[in-house]
Amino acid sequence: MDENVVEILLVEDTDADAELAIHALRKRGLANRLVRVKDGAEALDFIFAQGEYSNRDICNRPKVVLLDLRLPKVSGMDVLRRIKGDVRTQKIPVVVLTSSKEGPDLEDCYKLGANSYISKPVEFDDFTKVVGELGLYWLLVNQAPPG
Repeated sequence: MDENVVEILLVEDTDADAELAIHALRKRGLANRLVRVKDGAEALDFIFAQGEYSNRDICNRPKVVLLDLRLPKVSGMDVLRRIKGDVRTQKIPVVVLTSSKEGPDLEDCYKLGANSYISKPVEFDDFTKVVGELGLYWLLVNQAPPG
């Protein structure tokens, strides 16, 4: 896949959850331009076109980042903080998709600029429905800010 044409960046360390999300997006025809990374450090490398992704153009931003909070190396909260704290990336919509239902996480994510916060449903059908609807909204319905 051309890493300069990405619509969805899925930041998920759990293979089973990533596979479910990709399946749900594929079912809706939305997984063609998806990149999955497995930890926060790799997410930052991708977003900021550094390290393994230094050949990417940072101006070719994903239309949406689906971000888990509980990540190895760099936490999802820190990834969110970096994305929303940099003028080059702060307009990228970030949807926190996490198993955390803790009030402080929810509040902190919104303070840092998350565009949405969704607790992962436990049931397979509910999870795939939520992810599919998320993809449809952020890729087809939402009007992204310019530049």
